[in-house]
Amino acid sequence: MFKTIANAWKIPDIRQKILFTLLMLLVYRIGAFIPIPGVDIGFIQSQVGQYEVLGFLNLFSGGSLSNMTIFALGITPYINASIIMNLLTVAIPKLERMAKEEDGRKRIASITRYFGVILGLVQAIGIIMGLGPQAVENTQPFTYITIILCLTAGTALIMWIGERITEKGIGNGISLLIFISIVSGMPSMLMTMLEGVGNGSINIWMFVLVIGLAFLIVLGITFVDLGERRIPVQYAKRVVGRKMYGGQSTHIPMKVNQSGVMPLIFAITILMLPGMIGQFWPDSGFYAWYRLYAGPGTILYGIVYALLILFFSYFYSQIAFNPVDVSKNLQQNGGFIPGIRPGKPTSDYLAKILSRITLFGAVFLALVAAVPTFFTFMTGVASVFGATSVLIMVSVALETTKQLESQMMMRHYKGFLS
Repeated sequence: MFKTIANAWKIPDIRQKILFTLLMLLVYRIGAFIPIPGVDIGFIQSQVGQYEVLGFLNLFSGGSLSNMTIFALGITPYINASIIMNLLTVAIPKLERMAKEEDGRKRIASITRYFGVILGLVQAIGIIMGLGPQAVENTQPFTYITIILCLTAGTALIMWIGERITEKGIGNGISLLIFISIVSGMPSMLMTMLEGVGNGSINIWMFVLVIGLAFLIVLGITFVDLGERRIPVQYAKRVVGRKMYGGQSTHIPMKVNQSGVMPLIFAITILMLPGMIGQFWPDSGFYAWYRLYAGPGTILYGIVYALLILFFSYFYSQIAFNPVDVSKNLQQNGGFIPGIRPGKPTSDYLAKILSRITLFGAVFLALVAAVPTFFTFMTGVASVFGATSVLIMVSVALETTKQLESQMMMRHYKGFLS
């Protein structure tokens, strides 16, 4: 990978894209240290450490929420808007037709941006009002308006940075922003564990076990993320004028993990709801039962988490890969799978294979998500390497490396696999 980066640096236009990407990421990290006026940072930090949902949002904002900076909401509103628009695209035929056209995709992207800003505004109001009057220095209306506008404007700026990286830089901008947010929190987590080892609260062998577990998770995610089932495709020969077209063989790559990190995000969102509702009534019996038997770190939490991942893996794989559309495209272009008739038999065959590889990918995601939970339950030591964060980091790193490889191959440069 380092050889890939070194070779890419020698190409002027790719070097310019890398520098632009790094500059945009630097702007993002600088914004993560610009505080919003009128807030009590000490009180907010105590609340973020106490509430699970705020801790999750703080992870995806790179610690900006606990410091209440202009980027405190992170890219979460835009991600939620994208998820909702993807679901609506599947459910509403008009949006599905728009998604298949170039102008339609631009309109959907524009609607997603506006929707993301609206969700950011709603989330800003919900967070600052939910934290109560102790979160602000004074309860004047102008103070609340200033805080809410700063948070919403920060969300819009993050969206702009992500889109500029995608357009003029290297990799997917939104994914890179999430990646850099998670990575920025890793040093402090490791330092906390090292301090625990130093003062004796954490056993040295437990620390080694956590590092080894993280290494195995990264290795497994890399193996599965790169895994794919290649379906052979043959194109029939046809004569157009005096030239013969077709006759070549190719394949349809079906990734083992079609849905990526989306099942984990959906599952976590649903699992956070009971705890988030219970936190409004902290003295209730339901919240006490939830924390003891169904909260993070319990066996029931890990089992439900794994089952939700299995469900959403199948759900989202149908969105990421549609066997019927692939079958129609093959038939229209004169392609067929050897031994399988075109049309419905082809779509049924692709759906059967998709179901099998999705099962393997879903079971793997469930295991990856459940291992840290069961580790915490058995040892009492919280693993700093959550399944969602590790999966995002590995996936984004692999995807960015692939983009560098593809751009270098177009310029006849050797990649690190050569």
